[in-house]
Amino acid sequence: MKQQIILASSSPRRKELLKQIGLDFKIMPSDYEEDMTMKMSHKKLAKVLAYGKAKDVADKIKIGVVIGTDTFLVFGDKRIGKPKDKKDAKKTLSLLSGKTLRIYSGIAIIDIKNNKEITDVEITKVKFKKLNKKEIDGYIKTKEPLGKAGAFGIQGIGAVFIEKIDGCYSNVVGLPLFNLYKNLNKLNIDIFS
Repeated sequence: MKQQIILASSSPRRKELLKQIGLDFKIMPSDYEEDMTMKMSHKKLAKVLAYGKAKDVADKIKIGVVIGTDTFLVFGDKRIGKPKDKKDAKKTLSLLSGKTLRIYSGIAIIDIKNNKEITDVEITKVKFKKLNKKEIDGYIKTKEPLGKAGAFGIQGIGAVFIEKIDGCYSNVVGLPLFNLYKNLNKLNIDIFS
């Protein structure tokens, strides 16, 4: 019998990525409160936040495979989440202009029935073009930067600002598909069956 897969996120981007690979899944958003200020390495934090989301949902159901994920950006050594408002988005875009940043996505998969858990992390480097004031202001007017980690969406208008990607493209969108597929296989979950 095929196991029910549950995505512990209401992100439309993650939903689209799972649909893209033909996965049959349900959505059950997590109530887990993420804390970006925890004192630990970026890799560990990405895993902890993803696991917290997956565990919150797994604790509410009796059977299934729960996928939790969390994505944030790191510039220098500073973690960058979603902008609070337009002013914050402008500050973030100005900071990232002409720079290379790293995108961390934690993945947590909890197979409730078989009592198995996997956590992993994916890191992708993204090089921004040098942005001028007109580009930043124009982009913020589209409202796309609001609600997105790092104040940009690579799957939207923000794609025009990305000079280079080193690593997984879908990680930049918010869910590293190769990493997910690799770890589902470790749990004997075949997306092709």
